[in-house]
Amino acid sequence: MLSFVLQYMTGSIELTDMLMIVGVLFFVALCCLPVHECAHAWMADKLGDPTGRLKGRITLNPFAHLTLVGTLMMLIFGFGYAKPVPVNIRNFKKRKLYFAITAIAGPVSNILLSVIFIVFMYIFYIAGIFSSAGVLDVAIDFFFYVAYFNVMLAVFNLLPVPPLDGSRLVTMVIPDKYYYKLLSLERYFVYILFGLIFVFNRVFNFSPISGISDFVFDCIYFVVSLPFELILR
Repeated sequence: MLSFVLQYMTGSIELTDMLMIVGVLFFVALCCLPVHECAHAWMADKLGDPTGRLKGRITLNPFAHLTLVGTLMMLIFGFGYAKPVPVNIRNFKKRKLYFAITAIAGPVSNILLSVIFIVFMYIFYIAGIFSSAGVLDVAIDFFFYVAYFNVMLAVFNLLPVPPLDGSRLVTMVIPDKYYYKLLSLERYFVYILFGLIFVFNRVFNFSPISGISDFVFDCIYFVVSLPFELILR
């Protein structure tokens, strides 16, 4: 959001565009991040670990999942984090495999949300063909950006860097002695990760996450849009 505010102050974007992005970021933080964390807790419970469920994390209530710092980072910088779902891997019959499946459930939920919001976008687009209401155009843009930010969340969390979800796929195949050592040190990796993201974005004006997200989103958009494009012909 900070970059869009700065762009508005310099006249690079219109006020309506800035307000749109602010609304999208609030929606993603309050509605999509809770889905991501709820998916972790739900999957862990299904695989034998009730820790998240007993902590009240199988819920879409944002107050059960969000942290002040992580939410502010999402709103200001466009990337942030929620409260990690507690997982006791000792409850899993296959610890590494089930931990990896639990981790991947979060990004998968964001991909599914992206698909849903692209569908919503097309529904409003089709409705707009038969109506001249300007609010439909706003809704179309809103759903488009929400779908994109969900893909960005998925891509970000799939980075193979502890404690992000993608690291669970890597640790699934490494020896146990390195696995538990890595788990004990992962709290430090997140600071390094956010530092690198800030440097790339602000110093080099380059975002690898955005580049990958663009590609993934284009692929998802192409597949989801196919039946609608056939209908609209």
